Amino acid sequence: MFNTIFPKIHKEGYKFLAISILSTFIVLIFSKFLGFSLILITVWVYYFFRDPERYSINDDSYLVSPADGLITDISEKSGPEELRLENTSFTRISVFMNVFNCHVNRVPSSGKIEEIFYKPGKFLNASLDKASEENERNFFKLKLNNGEEIIIVQIAGLIARRIVCEVEQGQSLKQGDRIGMIRFGSRVDIYFKNKKILAKLGQNVTAGESLLACE
Repeated sequence: MFNTIFPKIHKEGYKFLAISILSTFIVLIFSKFLGFSLILITVWVYYFFRDPERYSINDDSYLVSPADGLITDISEKSGPEELRLENTSFTRISVFMNVFNCHVNRVPSSGKIEEIFYKPGKFLNASLDKASEENERNFFKLKLNNGEEIIIVQIAGLIARRIVCEVEQGQSLKQGDRIGMIRFGSRVDIYFKNKKILAKLGQNVTAGESLLACE
């Protein structure tokens, strides 16, 4: 119960939480009303950077969600040209994270990171389809234990200004392991092939736990 009410926070949140708490104390000296408003903001900052434990199915025949949020797109798309996959067709599922979702991202299945590519860009609303082509984003090519490849793309949003990557090329990961986070509203796309889709458009999903597809 305690961990549910007071979850641990991601290391990226320490600085923002400290600034918010200090600002709240200073403002409270001069205005209780504004100070109370900052207390609410401080609570929001704490929960934005929450990093709860998640429990994956531990079955690599499934892909779990890489992010908390709302599924806004399920469609057939060409792969990212940044990874030289523009001539390959994939199924793409997009998960939009609003400012109230947990923003820690996780790997959908066990495997090894073959490539990571970061691309600067704009900060359009991450729920828009063109955000996948124009926004700041970070690409992961993951080779699964069965030999297949999937692509995970962290996409910065309207408010987000930093994508945090916590893994390295060549690193082996287990299903549900953390790969990073995006600060303040964003989206994660996953590209895959040869799998049955389990998720539905408009579904709310949980990173590391919700099932998106299976063999």
